[in-house]
Amino acid sequence: MRVSWKVAMRRSIIALAAFMLASPALRAQQNPIWPPLLELDHALLQTSLYTRHFDPEPDHNNRQELIGLELHNPQHWLMGGARFLNSFHQEAIYLYAGREFPLWEPHGHVTVRAKLTAGLLHGYRGEYQDNIPFNRHGTAPAALPSLGLQWGRFETDLIVFGTAGAMVMGGIRF
Repeated sequence: MRVSWKVAMRRSIIALAAFMLASPALRAQQNPIWPPLLELDHALLQTSLYTRHFDPEPDHNNRQELIGLELHNPQHWLMGGARFLNSFHQEAIYLYAGREFPLWEPHGHVTVRAKLTAGLLHGYRGEYQDNIPFNRHGTAPAALPSLGLQWGRFETDLIVFGTAGAMVMGGIRF
């Protein structure tokens, strides 16, 4: 029995949520300091490496040409922005804030982590305006979960963008 990409990603999101809730590292962070400290721990410059739409259509773009910058504080809070080509070859931006959740450090040099960001997505216009929910004047709220690895200064993430698809990102810390 073959499972569709959409079903596989939904199952993966449920598994990720269960893993996060069961993670001792996450339970230890359940009382984060609020408001977040305005202190820079590191920045992350990232780009898209691979994109897959779950139900591809002929006009879907799988080459996002994404470039993004995130600023992280010592408490794992973050804020950032990304410029990319959306699924319909339109220039778009995502401005967001969020939190990173270290889940597992198997060897000290590698960290498995989850990330959740939320913000505003701008750039779905014209005939594609209704392809994202709550889109008014080309801008809509968005929330993106991801699962990633950090190895030294290098990071990679698998980001799920709703039920539309998933993207693999790569980046470097500085």
